[in-house]
Amino acid sequence: MDIQQYIASGVLEAYLLGIASEEEQHEVQQMKVLYPEISSAIDDLEVVIESYCLENSVPPPTGTWELIEARTVRRDIKKREKSNDDGKTAEPQPEKPDYLEVAFSDTYIRVHKYWRIAFVAVFILSKIFLIAGLYYYFKADSQNQEIERLKTVIQQQSTR
Repeated sequence: MDIQQYIASGVLEAYLLGIASEEEQHEVQQMKVLYPEISSAIDDLEVVIESYCLENSVPPPTGTWELIEARTVRRDIKKREKSNDDGKTAEPQPEKPDYLEVAFSDTYIRVHKYWRIAFVAVFILSKIFLIAGLYYYFKADSQNQEIERLKTVIQQQSTR
């Protein structure tokens, strides 16, 4: 096996990024022990990936660290308030998340009652317009046929 070809194959990058299969991970770990070139290539790739991540990182919005610190201080204060007078801490209770947990019991879509009325009205109106459109189409078509019939009658009378 050519070591340089193995290094250039991209298996080491996949291993470092955590997207290699289990077989590839075991293979890289075995190769790392057997061949010092692969071990040094992994070290070099770690440095390259880390520098790339540092160069292309996006700083958090201003004030983020202050918000995190304020939340942790609030949690610490709540924990101290929950402690008993004896100095014992109360049983730890799971903290409530900042978001609402939504639970649903069925797979049907529920629509507000006014929207239902609107959907039914639109459906009925579309059928009415469809029927009216077909009626006027056929009426116009029969009138065009009548006009053509009258034209032929007039032409026949004028030729006599």
